[in-house]
Amino acid sequence: MEPLLNITHLEIEFKTEDGFVKPLHDISFTIEKGETVAVVGESGSGKSITALSTLQLLPASITKYPKGKILFNLKNGEQVDLLKLPQHQLQEIRGNEIAMIFQEPMTSLNPVFTCGAQVTEAIQLHQKCSKAEAVKKTVGLFEKVKLPNPQAILQRYPHQLSGGQKQRVMIAMAMSCNPSLLIADEPTTALDVTVQKTILELIKELQQENGMSVLFITHDLGVVHDIADKVVVMYKGNIVEQGTVDEIFHNPKHPYTKALLACRPALHPKGKQLPVVSDFLEEKKMDGDRLPLTEKDHLHSGQPSANNDKPLLKVENLNVWFPEKHSLFGKPHSFIKAVNNISFEIFAGETLGLVGESGCGKTTLGRALLRLVEPTSGSILLNGENILNNGLKQFKQQRKNLQIVFQDPYSSLNPRITIGKAIAEPMLVHGLSVNQKQAKEKVIELLEKVNLNPSHYNRYPHEFSGGQRQRIVIARALALHPSFIVWDESVSALDVSVQAQVLNLLNDLKKEFGFTSVFISHDLSVVRYISDRIIVMNKGQIEESGAADEIYFKPRQEYTRQLLSAIPGIQVQKP
Repeated sequence: MEPLLNITHLEIEFKTEDGFVKPLHDISFTIEKGETVAVVGESGSGKSITALSTLQLLPASITKYPKGKILFNLKNGEQVDLLKLPQHQLQEIRGNEIAMIFQEPMTSLNPVFTCGAQVTEAIQLHQKCSKAEAVKKTVGLFEKVKLPNPQAILQRYPHQLSGGQKQRVMIAMAMSCNPSLLIADEPTTALDVTVQKTILELIKELQQENGMSVLFITHDLGVVHDIADKVVVMYKGNIVEQGTVDEIFHNPKHPYTKALLACRPALHPKGKQLPVVSDFLEEKKMDGDRLPLTEKDHLHSGQPSANNDKPLLKVENLNVWFPEKHSLFGKPHSFIKAVNNISFEIFAGETLGLVGESGCGKTTLGRALLRLVEPTSGSILLNGENILNNGLKQFKQQRKNLQIVFQDPYSSLNPRITIGKAIAEPMLVHGLSVNQKQAKEKVIELLEKVNLNPSHYNRYPHEFSGGQRQRIVIARALALHPSFIVWDESVSALDVSVQAQVLNLLNDLKKEFGFTSVFISHDLSVVRYISDRIIVMNKGQIEESGAADEIYFKPRQEYTRQLLSAIPGIQVQKP
């Protein structure tokens, strides 16, 4: 039997100010009926361009006509070359024969229409049925993708749903016409590990139920291990290796594949330098090129936790409540208890991991520690002084010792000012640099510390990759020599290879600057690697806490065990 999709010798060129560049070089692979093929690689490797080429969704204004063939077998048995079809025929195929789920559902869904209206429109576009029939089918699809209260979701707008729920709406829309091929472009990258697990299980379940094929695009080989039959590894627009999941995971041939497998934090002792892609491409011998470590390899590895008598930061009975319902006269009479009666201590030089699903209160707690969210009650003692007793003007002097690095560095930086000025700004505000020249010298020194080039000083945020922007905001946080830093999901959206670089950088900077940290994440494997102790949060309260390795290897609570079981791919095995 012929494969459902057969891509042969695909090449594409983009028109730029400097002439044409070629993001794809001689791409060839097949997808059989009912098969899941994962395309893996870092950002910029050409994964998404390959997927978008399949449906001719690349902008014609900057794309030179692609070379090669993309042969697809339609439901009626006819074979077509998708690169040669006119737009009206492609419109029939998009959604009906080939559906696509994008990485960020919020940008894929129209914010001014209800979720029900958008799925109903897709059904009516491809199927000849009345609006009432389309609505009935939409409810059935919402039930199939396990959305809570499907009738209510029909009337809700995208902003009223969680990230996982929005992605389920996108899957419902993609499945509405029972496509032969589903293209999933990084559909779980920004989601919690537990939500990610349910989405992956849902895609697998729908695939088996409908007999469809899946082209799954991701940078995380752990996800691939759980969902794919075959793997295509891409690097700088080339396919460097392809084979079955077993072949790729147990006998990788190319150094780049070995690097992607080796750089995940779960495979390495706490605090030890993680291998990165350049190490493998330069053919250095790395400890990371091996099987997963056992519990014995991890215990007592890395830096010991700080053991001072007095904590640097002490949190007592902290509450952050948000009004939910008000009386007729505007008085709140019910609250969302985002942080509910939490107490803990952090010692100087220690990294405390804060882990839990979205909505558990970890980010609210992190921001409350810096008074970016004002607590409802309780106390936060910094070196014995309750910072909640100070007015905001008085607190400004303390704030330079307390910094935060957010999840999305692009929204943290002003797009209109150069990164040099962005890093220098806090120093000038707090009077740490007497003049612009001294500030510039300090900024260049900080850029070098985070492995960026001094020549980047006059560039703007949009001129950098995601990993580079994260380094920029780290440099800005360090500009004031803070004693305490909150890392709020600061590596969650990064490629696994870039994540390894940033985690290595954090360990190096911690040794040099000696700051104390709270590291917030939903991924327990990352938190265990970087932290001395871990607090697991659930529904605004502490579920359990303890030494990082104890929580990771010997969790006491069922909730923690669920978080661990949701981490995709190869896990650390107990001996």
